[in-house]
Amino acid sequence: MHELSIVSSIVDSVTQTLEAYPGARVKEVRLRIGALASVVEDSLQFCYGIATDGTPLEGSKLVVKILPVTMHCDSCASDVEIASLQSFRCPRCDAPVSDLRQGRELEIESIEIDEVEEKV
Repeated sequence: MHELSIVSSIVDSVTQTLEAYPGARVKEVRLRIGALASVVEDSLQFCYGIATDGTPLEGSKLVVKILPVTMHCDSCASDVEIASLQSFRCPRCDAPVSDLRQGRELEIESIEIDEVEEKV
């Protein structure tokens, strides 16, 4: 289960970002994950709950956006979404496609935080 190591890296990255916001708590972390990234969302969610325990991310929500595989078709001269991961062929003209434009991403899209107000 590599999802635990992925989530651990996310927690580390977000925790480093929070150093600029002392006392802030994370409300939500949004990820963009490509369909070819080989990540199981349910496992990711489960591991997130474990990895965030006792951190500034504890109690936050993990929102995952799965991105479809998009390839460039030279024959059609356009980007096309692949209907099946079993066949890398253009859904318009049936030509083989190999120019990957989207589908391998594993990115933190955004972080929503609650900042602690300073006492005067």
